[in-house]
Order: sequence, then structure tokens, then C-alpha cells
Amino acid sequence: MWVLIFSELAVFGAGLAAFMGVRLTDPAGFAQARSHLMVELAGTNTIILVTSGLFAALAVTAKTRRVARVWLAAASLLGLVFLGLKTVEYTAKAAAGINFETHEFFTFYYLLTGFHAAHLIAGVIILALVGWQAQHRAIQTGAAFWHMVDLVWVLLFPVIYLL
Repeated sequence: MWVLIFSELAVFGAGLAAFMGVRLTDPAGFAQARSHLMVELAGTNTIILVTSGLFAALAVTAKTRRVARVWLAAASLLGLVFLGLKTVEYTAKAAAGINFETHEFFTFYYLLTGFHAAHLIAGVIILALVGWQAQHRAIQTGAAFWHMVDLVWVLLFPVIYLL
């Protein structure tokens, strides 16, 4: 799992580096494109995802399988809420005619946030599977993947939405 986590962090790091490099070639265009983002919604999503990470950590420290399952279910539920809010943002972009080809900013936006969303879906599935097993080592492994998903969003949010 650690090899997977580190390789995924490297891929996201390369994507963010490319984003920042291309942004240097058109800072005004990137700033104008960024003005179409829902920063408050993304900030809410940040709180939701970090809270879900706390719930995953609490599952690791739970004293019983039942309690661990409750924390994993809560983490997964918040992950699904995150995806729902991200869908709201994607739908608003589509309604405004904003897509991959609108500007380089949105090419990176959709690639990076879409790749993150795919990892989040995988994380929800992983948490469900380890919750079903409810073995401590499996819960630790699932929580480690979930924390990688959290970490990636904590990096994506400021770079894409705030800078």
C-alpha cells in the first residue's frame, strides 16, 4: 500500500508542478479562469474531507469492531458528501459552458480534481471493504489510503482555488 500511496503522491505532485509551470505562462488567464470556481464550496469540501480523515483515524484507534465500522461508515459518508458537492461544482461549470478546452486552467482543473475524485471513490470502496473485514491491520491500511486522498486535496485546494 505504501508503494501505491507514494506513487500516487508523485503523480499528483507532477500534475501540480505542471499546473504551476503552465500558470507562469499566462497568469492573467489563469486568474480570470479561477474566478469561475466555487471557492466557498471547495472550502466546505476541505472541511468535510479533513473531518472524514479524523473519522478514519478514530476507526484505527477504536476498541471494538463495531465502533471501527461506525467510524469507517462516517468517513465514507463524508467522502460521498464531498463527491456530491464536487458534482454540484462540475454541473455548474458544464451549465456555463466551461470544459477541458475552455482554457488550460480548466484542462488542469478537470484532470487534477477528476483524478482526485476517482481516488476518493476508490477510497470509499476500500473503507467499505476493510469495514466489512474489520481487522485492525486492514483498517490501518485503508485509513492510510484515505489519508493520502485527504493530503492530496489539502494540496489541490490552495493551488487551484486560492493561488
